[in-house]
Formats: sequence, structure tokens, C-alpha cells
Amino acid sequence: MSVAYSLAQVGVFTPEFPDAEALHQGLAHWNRRRLAVQVPHADWSAELSRDVRMQRLEGGFIEAFRGHVAPQVQDVPTDPAGFVAWFEALKDSGPGQWDPLFAWLETEASLEQMRWFLTQEAAGEAGFDDLVALTQVKLPTRPKLELARNYWDEMGRGAEGGMHGPMLERTVKGLELRPTIEATLWPSLALANTMTALATTRRYVYQSVGALGVVELTAPTRVGCIAEGLKRLDRPPEQRKYFMLHAQLDIEHSRAWNAEALAPLVEADPGCARYIAEGAIMRLTCGEQCFEAYRNHLWAHDHPLVYAAE
Repeated sequence: MSVAYSLAQVGVFTPEFPDAEALHQGLAHWNRRRLAVQVPHADWSAELSRDVRMQRLEGGFIEAFRGHVAPQVQDVPTDPAGFVAWFEALKDSGPGQWDPLFAWLETEASLEQMRWFLTQEAAGEAGFDDLVALTQVKLPTRPKLELARNYWDEMGRGAEGGMHGPMLERTVKGLELRPTIEATLWPSLALANTMTALATTRRYVYQSVGALGVVELTAPTRVGCIAEGLKRLDRPPEQRKYFMLHAQLDIEHSRAWNAEALAPLVEADPGCARYIAEGAIMRLTCGEQCFEAYRNHLWAHDHPLVYAAE
């Protein structure tokens, strides 16, 4: 059974949201609305009722997802050094690592295929800077400082031109991408919905620390392939800058996150190791299902590796 198929069964479905695609489109629209800057309005009570209903659906999905990954985290080490070693090993052995999609993007994908892939990725982007900011609330001092340093880098260290979010937006604009929720494969929406749920829900703060940390750990190789693919396709440096930057910066971010956030949290409370691990495996599993869905779309008719990969 493929990862995408198994996670299609994860969640609480209703007549309004009868399957994974409907659920994650609904959660994506809700997240976009609830996280937007707003002003007071007369319908706040009705909106609150809607939010509670959506939080129950979100919580049902996350709890079912936790159950899905439980066998993979039941024996994680609970000492700081052992846990960090386990965590760092996910770079090679975690779900979705070394997926052949990225070597193909680097060496073979056409511009239109690359644009389709990046449109999916842009639609599923939850905003790493905002996720870090939400996660750091009330963390102990040492992990909080590490997340603050990470956030400051995301903010371009105070320079608008170096901010990572707008840097990605310039790539989207330069490639004339038009991401929409409706045109995005549900696994990509599920990834963003998962990251948002973990960061906005205080009972999942450890899972969010793990999910964000594993992004820093595993992203450099993938984004390096994307940068090289865009270079091969003669795209200008400003369209590659976001990926080139993260191919290098995230290596240092990962080392610091593991040493200054993960290790102190596990040292203070060994029981949190399992929850951090859950978040990491959940994020990697979301990535794995995205990569599979992307390959199935991009290689469906003309790439023989799709058969080998399945």
C-alpha cells in the first residue's frame, strides 16, 4: 500500500468533507482565513462556532496521524545525545529521503514540469517564519533563543531584501506561477495543514519543534537539486536565490536546532522525545506522500521510473 493511499484514510470525515481531498481543501481555506490579518466584526460569534468545528476536524486528523506514526517512534531514545543521533539519522533513513523525483528535477524536468512542481510546493507552503514564531511561545529560554535566531535569519536579519518569504514570492512571480488551493494535490495541502496545526495548537508544541527541525535537517539536498534544475533551465539568479540560500543555510540551522532546541528540551523532560519524534516523522511522511503524488502526476505517461518507484 502506498503512503498516499494509507494517509488518505487518516482523519475525521463528514458529509461536508467526505474524503481526504475535501478535508484538506476545507482545512486549507480555513487556515488561510483564520491566520489572515482581520478587524473586529459583528459575525465573530458565528465565526467562533465555525472555528470550533474546524478545530475538531483538525484535531481528529492530527490524532489519527499520530496513531499512524506511533509504531515508528515508540522506541526513540530519551537521553539527549541518543535522541539527537536518532533524529539526525532521519536525514538518510526517514520517510521520503532520497526520493528520485529530485534528481529528475535537477537533470531532466522541462520548464513546464518544474513550474507545475513549484506551483504545488508554493500552494503547500505554510510560512516557515510564522510557524517558528508561533512555536516559540513560552518555550524554555535556550530553545526559545534558538528559534529566535532562526526567525531572525528568516527575517533577513532585519533587511527586507533578505527576507526568505518574499524571496520565495519573487520566485513565484518570476516563474509566473499561480498557486490555488483548488488546483493543488491534496497531499501538498495536507503537509501545510499538518504544519499549521502543530504550530497553532499548544498541545502539539513538541511535535512542531520536531517537524520544523526535520525540515532544516532534510531540506538542503532537495532544494539544491531544485536550484540546479532551475540553473539548467536558464532561469535567472533571483529565481534561484531562495533555493540556493537554503541549500547552505539550513545545514547550519539544523546543527544549531539540534544542539540548542532538541537536546535541552529532552534533557529537561525525557518524555518529550516521543512527541518531538512524532512531529518529525509526521512531517517526513507528508513529504513522502507529496513526492509520490508528484511523481505519479509528472511521470504518469513518459517516465519509466514511475513503475520502479512503486
